[in-house]
Amino acid sequence: MSPWIWCLLLLRLTCEVRAQVENRVVFLLGTFQNVSFSQNETVQAVVSRIPPEVAFITLQFHTQHRNATLSYSRMPGLGLSLTAVDSGLLSPLLPSQTSLSLFLSSPDGAVVAGTGVILPYTGTDPVPGACNMEFNLDIDPNVYLHYNLYETTIRFAPANIGYERGATPPACDVSTGSDTRWRLRYDVYQYFLPENDLSEQSLFSAVETVADVQGVTENARLVLTLSSADMTEAVFSSIPGQGVIYSVVVRDPLENSSASYIPVHTYACSFASTLDGCMTLGKISTKVFFTITGLAGLFVCFFGHRFFKCELFCMGFSFAAFFFFVLITRTTTLDYDIRLSLAAVIGVVGGVILVMSWWRFGSVMACVVVVGLMLGFLLASIVFFTPLGDLDVFRRSDVVFWVTFCCIMLIVPLIFVRWPREGNITTCGAVGAYAAVLAVNAYIYTSLSYITLNILKRFLNTNFSAAFTDVPLQSVDFALISVWAVLGVSGVVLQLYRERSRPFFPPSPYLMWRQERERRKTNVLDPSHHVPSLPGRLLARARQLTRRAEPAGEHTPLLL
Repeated sequence: MSPWIWCLLLLRLTCEVRAQVENRVVFLLGTFQNVSFSQNETVQAVVSRIPPEVAFITLQFHTQHRNATLSYSRMPGLGLSLTAVDSGLLSPLLPSQTSLSLFLSSPDGAVVAGTGVILPYTGTDPVPGACNMEFNLDIDPNVYLHYNLYETTIRFAPANIGYERGATPPACDVSTGSDTRWRLRYDVYQYFLPENDLSEQSLFSAVETVADVQGVTENARLVLTLSSADMTEAVFSSIPGQGVIYSVVVRDPLENSSASYIPVHTYACSFASTLDGCMTLGKISTKVFFTITGLAGLFVCFFGHRFFKCELFCMGFSFAAFFFFVLITRTTTLDYDIRLSLAAVIGVVGGVILVMSWWRFGSVMACVVVVGLMLGFLLASIVFFTPLGDLDVFRRSDVVFWVTFCCIMLIVPLIFVRWPREGNITTCGAVGAYAAVLAVNAYIYTSLSYITLNILKRFLNTNFSAAFTDVPLQSVDFALISVWAVLGVSGVVLQLYRERSRPFFPPSPYLMWRQERERRKTNVLDPSHHVPSLPGRLLARARQLTRRAEPAGEHTPLLL
């Protein structure tokens, strides 16, 4: 064989060896490793020098929005692989096993970049997903997440108690004694990413923070604890554009041990959508609507009581638009923009009706009651925005929730009966300033919008009562709370000072017109008594316009 052929064969062998090395990633136990691969590439994840006390390990791999496939073999197959954004596999170890290989690949024909880690567990630690009867994997340590506009639901398979290498796994459902899996408890945790941060770096840093049991318990917030008799499911309120990581830790109280399921994350929006995805969150119609609402809110905050008709129109608009939007959303399948437009039209009608009712009948108290309901609605929404809203008594019973909500809402109008002017000015300041905060939310995400949005979701979605609605307050929220407080207090103080020497409320224009008309009828000395009526003046003006013009010249007889 010629030397050239030997050189070509040696070069080919070198390239194959180099390709195998490039497609092989060595993991260290408990250490994160960044991995990237393309469509036709399968990466072998290898871990070696596994201590003998380790009974099983989990490999978890996270990407921001692209699917990745984890498999036990180089060729993925049903029951031997999982494709997801947050995926994981659990591998029990043989008695003498010191190394393990798992495989990563891209199912969608795109370059996938993510971060992964292999975590070890001993024989006393519970085995996440070992009693799986619902999902494809035999042992499934994954948390499965589904979200829509209203709620985010997570589900996971039950765990089993731990066992040593080579031992037979304990039976899952033979009995419910204290020596079976029924003694296990499941802690569900929630970890929020920084607001308005959709970067991959922020996500990977957060995943590293809550990947294991210690990180979850120290940094995440415990939402609820489930027993083995409960459904392995939890429901949360969706927050589009806000990154959230959900983690489940299974605990064995008898062995005082624990293990972590594979954390899962969501932004409650799509990175693939070009119309209304995470990067373009917020429709133009929503921004226009809430920008106008915010400007009107600022006007009401500082000048609402002075311009009483404008205040009544804004309150009537808000009241009618909100409830009509709820009505058409529950009863129709119209597009969002159409529903928002119809709600705005009905809001205008509601505002006009409220103004005309005051103009015609002059009942200030009736209008103040409507205004008080607006402040009562906001106050009740704030109460249930706090952790009080996540109490089981309100989550499990819609009747208890709505009765409590309505009682808080109705207290405010009762107070307004005693102090109508002060109550009306307070409503102008609080509600008007909050409308300005909602306008800011159309451009920059803030958790304060969920004060009223959670109530709207509960109106629109029958099953939303089971969702946890507590959201974190971050730096943007604290800044906007300060702005809300400053605007509200400034508006109330300014209006109280300006209106201190004026009548409590302006008189009704219709009643003033009737009183003026009666005065002109009875007072013959008043020059306005001899002024023709409005129909008479209009008829005289019409006759002047249609009468033929007289020719110019002298028409009177000459005086002698």
